Amino acid sequence: MPLNRRDFVARSTAAAAGAALAGGVSAAAAQPAGAAEPARKPGSRITESFTVMGTTDLHGNVLNWDYFTDAEYDDKAHNDVGLAKISTLVNGIREEKGRHRTLLIDAGDTIQGTQLSYYYARVEPITEGGRLAPVHPMALAMNHIGYDAAALGNHEFNYGIPVLRAFEKQCDFPLLGANALDARTEKPAFPPYVIRTVSSHRGPNIKVGVLGLTNPGIAVWDKANVQGKMTFGGIVELAKVWVPKLRAAGADVVIVSAHTGADQPSSYGDQVPWPENAGVAVAEQVPGIDAMLIGHAHVEIPQRIVVNKETGRNVVISEPLKWGERLTRFDFDAEFVHGSWEVTGVRSTVVNSNTVPEDPAVVSLLAAEHKKVVAYVNQVIGTCKETLSIAEAPFTDTPIIDLIGRVQADAVKAALAGTAYASLPVLAQAAPFNRTATIPAGEVKLRDAAGLYIFENTLEARKLTGAQIKDYLEFSMRYFAQVPVGAPVDKATLTNAGNTPDYNFDSVYGVSYDVDISKPVGQRIVNLSFEGKPVDPAAEFVLAVNNYRANGGGNFPHVATAPVLWTNSEEIRNTMISWVKAKGVIDPADFASVDWRLVREGVPVF
Repeated sequence: MPLNRRDFVARSTAAAAGAALAGGVSAAAAQPAGAAEPARKPGSRITESFTVMGTTDLHGNVLNWDYFTDAEYDDKAHNDVGLAKISTLVNGIREEKGRHRTLLIDAGDTIQGTQLSYYYARVEPITEGGRLAPVHPMALAMNHIGYDAAALGNHEFNYGIPVLRAFEKQCDFPLLGANALDARTEKPAFPPYVIRTVSSHRGPNIKVGVLGLTNPGIAVWDKANVQGKMTFGGIVELAKVWVPKLRAAGADVVIVSAHTGADQPSSYGDQVPWPENAGVAVAEQVPGIDAMLIGHAHVEIPQRIVVNKETGRNVVISEPLKWGERLTRFDFDAEFVHGSWEVTGVRSTVVNSNTVPEDPAVVSLLAAEHKKVVAYVNQVIGTCKETLSIAEAPFTDTPIIDLIGRVQADAVKAALAGTAYASLPVLAQAAPFNRTATIPAGEVKLRDAAGLYIFENTLEARKLTGAQIKDYLEFSMRYFAQVPVGAPVDKATLTNAGNTPDYNFDSVYGVSYDVDISKPVGQRIVNLSFEGKPVDPAAEFVLAVNNYRANGGGNFPHVATAPVLWTNSEEIRNTMISWVKAKGVIDPADFASVDWRLVREGVPVF
């Protein structure tokens, strides 16, 4: 039976609310009482096994549904997504091991990513209505499944701290963030850890401590939402502080749930003094950790064993891909020795959610919310004269990317009208965020426009010189592999060089240029021009740019320190939707032109 949404927020959340003051959350008192160490024959051993399951980067996926295509989710690998699938996997493991011999945790990025989660942050927000406020679908599903704890992800802050706090109150489990600090007091703004217990057949219950850590890059990526309110310390540094405290609080086992990748390079350079992806560093440098559930990088790590440099003990790391496509399973062995439990072995695997059906209880629980959001995304907002596809955007200048640039440039021009900067030429940055995005010929629905801009970015205007625009583009073109003249060009290996993601491949609307992929990075931009003339290095331009990039995301040169001419609080996605509604008709003739191309010594690649 669906939960009563009106009474939902009246549930007790005292443990989570008081955790920041207490330094952690202890759930030991709520668990079955442990037994004293039983008498046993000399030489006999008391051993036990238990399982901890983990998800990460759920990004608002509850059902196996793509709200941008209005169809069941599917990809080339035939992955499935969503908590309804995860619930079936969890139920199976709990049946196998016993409910009180399992735990379920998450490593963050929960409330952003789908139109389902967007709707309850912006359209019908969980912050409005008091007791009648809607309950976030992720809270409904995760409470039903029975999560024990979740670390904060960086995308938790995309909608601002009030939305995050409202979500926190709706959860029956704590949101953990030992390195998310109150800017005024420098104390944890969220519970740093929780201690849960798992039952033992032959000995006292086992106390499992879960330490939560989030990404210090939040200070860069969501600067507007957190500056002056929260600071974010280093993951390794705060783990060194809190792991001993967890042990002192009685944890027999310590698991770190951290929204950080394994050891990939930081996307923000030296703007923050701590690395973005510190999972391996934590395992190597912080003694006392038995296992780590990590996230953020959207990769699949079934098991990675790291040796702690101080103790020589193995630490097992796992990352279960993203969106509920995988579930990590940590299987622990422990022995009761000298009055306490010691971990004698840990193994981790990942389970594919496409191997099971959706849990009908979760599907039923979210039926009303799903129906409401499907209706919302299927609103007709205009028409388009021809089909626009993003499929070739990583290789060629496509009209659909030009559309993003045009919308952003128009918004900035309108905002700067009548100001001292109104006469400056406006350029616009755009990237291929979603390789499946399409705007069909004929009717255009809200989901078609929203699918072009899947992140919750807002728009800013920064002033850059011609020389800085060239530097910006040179940095962006590291996206392409270097291919000598005469060598075959394979589209499958041409892009994402050095693991550069699609969202960090920017083209700039409003200027023309060639990209010579036979040249090394930093020497690729050729024939940079504006209105048919070579760009003067000293000329001034306005760059319409998203807040992620403007705040230093991707570590692009100059833009983070460039003069700020204007900022907007509305998501670029909504700006695009409003633009289409105002125009009524999307006509590529109004904005599309081939302004950049890939070349080798002047000869076009495609």
